[in-house]
Amino acid sequence: MFILIERYMSKLNKETINNFALKNNIELSPEELDFTYDFVKKNWKTILSNHGMFDLDKYKEKFSEENFPKVQKLLKESLLKYHDYL
Repeated sequence: MFILIERYMSKLNKETINNFALKNNIELSPEELDFTYDFVKKNWKTILSNHGMFDLDKYKEKFSEENFPKVQKLLKESLLKYHDYL
């Protein structure tokens, strides 16, 4: 399964991230989108290897007050939902 995720991540782009955010009622600013894209591309293995225990709090200042709780909730829900597949 990890190889499939790695292939997907190699093709990930900002539009995909933005569309996923919008589907989940999160409107990222250009700066938030840039940060999220760079962060996910660089840290996806770490995020997945922590099995839903990834602490996003240290990146709180990278998101608006409105978006941070939404992003945090979406990350937790997604990791829990797909935990068995990782």
